[in-house]
Amino acid sequence: MSASSAYPLPVRELIEQLAKLPGIGTRSAERLAFHVLKSDNSTAMALSAAISAVKESVHHCRLCYNLCDGDVCSICQDPERDHSRVLVVEQPKDLIALEQTGMYRGLYHVLMGRLSPLDGISPGDLTISHLFDRIESSHHQGQDQKITEIVLGLNPTVEGDGTALYLASELRKMGTNVSRLARGLPSGSSLEYANKAVLADAILGRQSMD
Repeated sequence: MSASSAYPLPVRELIEQLAKLPGIGTRSAERLAFHVLKSDNSTAMALSAAISAVKESVHHCRLCYNLCDGDVCSICQDPERDHSRVLVVEQPKDLIALEQTGMYRGLYHVLMGRLSPLDGISPGDLTISHLFDRIESSHHQGQDQKITEIVLGLNPTVEGDGTALYLASELRKMGTNVSRLARGLPSGSSLEYANKAVLADAILGRQSMD
């Protein structure tokens, strides 16, 4: 008989679900499960309520695909932002990392991934078409709402660079100015792990994709 089989069924099920989380093995899942068991009811129920609230109320902004709890995120709604510039990133966590620098005051667009032919991820699997639609739509709005520059803030990996090259090629066909974050970012790293100073330098030193 395994040690886990000695647990009551609800505990086993909690451990199994916790063990599915990234970076959480069976031992860590057991520790977390016992932490929940030892917590008072209000603490445990608050955790449960927070998980439910995230799944029920948090979704993607219909404009940029950032995380939000409404139809449009607070960044897209902010009239003080520069609506002529859109910084393209792979995931919401990259947007958050760049936003924390306080150095960028334009809008964003989250691709929800990157091109990876080996993994079967093509342009249709990302929000690329929505980005193109945003640009086209902005051309029919006021001058202060027209998107004139796309800044590519993809992670400096093989897949990220491939995605950036594809986007730059397509965006130039649309007559859109394209730049990318400066290579102060170490090759092969991720934006979410870079410190604020490195990200700020990357934003200020963005380079043309010509």
